[in-house]
Amino acid sequence: MKQIIVVILLMLNGSVLFAQDAKSYIHQGNQLYEQKKFKEAEVNYRKAVEKKNENLTGNFNLGDALYKQKKFEPAAKNFTDIASTATNTAVKARAYHNLGNSMLETKKFEESIDAYKKSLLNNPKDDATRYNLAYAQEMLKKQQQQNKQNQNQNKKDQDKKDQDKKDRDKKNQDKKDQDKNNPNKDPNQDKKDQDKKDQQNQPQPNQISKDDAQRMLDALNNQEQGTQDKLKNKKLKGGQAHILKDW
Repeated sequence: MKQIIVVILLMLNGSVLFAQDAKSYIHQGNQLYEQKKFKEAEVNYRKAVEKKNENLTGNFNLGDALYKQKKFEPAAKNFTDIASTATNTAVKARAYHNLGNSMLETKKFEESIDAYKKSLLNNPKDDATRYNLAYAQEMLKKQQQQNKQNQNQNKKDQDKKDQDKKDRDKKNQDKKDQDKNNPNKDPNQDKKDQDKKDQQNQPQPNQISKDDAQRMLDALNNQEQGTQDKLKNKKLKGGQAHILKDW
């Protein structure tokens, strides 16, 4: 991320562009920026801009502070304003570079590519911008490929839904035609068949489900085990039990 931290003095007719108060706010903002206190730095840069709206350094550094806070849209607006009004080619190149970065972060790859190209027009020797341009172009290519895959998948899903609907409609129509060609069929037969299925699915009054039968069996086993335990305990308390032989 390119940034202008040092104060830039632009001379107009031999006079300093920035008022002293604006310079002071910029200086404080730069110190906070270096400490990674970007929110506090933003406040100072805004004060500098309020002192003099044409404060180039304040506006540029404000855009940087916004970018660091991931406020990419307002940062992009700042860099756009600077790039469109600046007359210095170096400043325009940096503004377009940072604009490209802001657009890249929000996945607006076409806009970022356009910004990087404009930056290179103003500074053709900037390798960082050239690298970012190539990266943005690659990301745009991947985005377009993904969009195409999504469109193809959506088309397949919609085609399947349409085919399923056609199959259902054909099946219903075939059934209607079959019923129509069978004058002896009871018109209420379909309802009767459905009622019969529903009755078959309902549990019979004297029919025990598999789960109920298992629970009853478990209860009987537990009861039997409890009885055996009682007998065993009784024998232990009364001494050794006599063994009855069947011979």
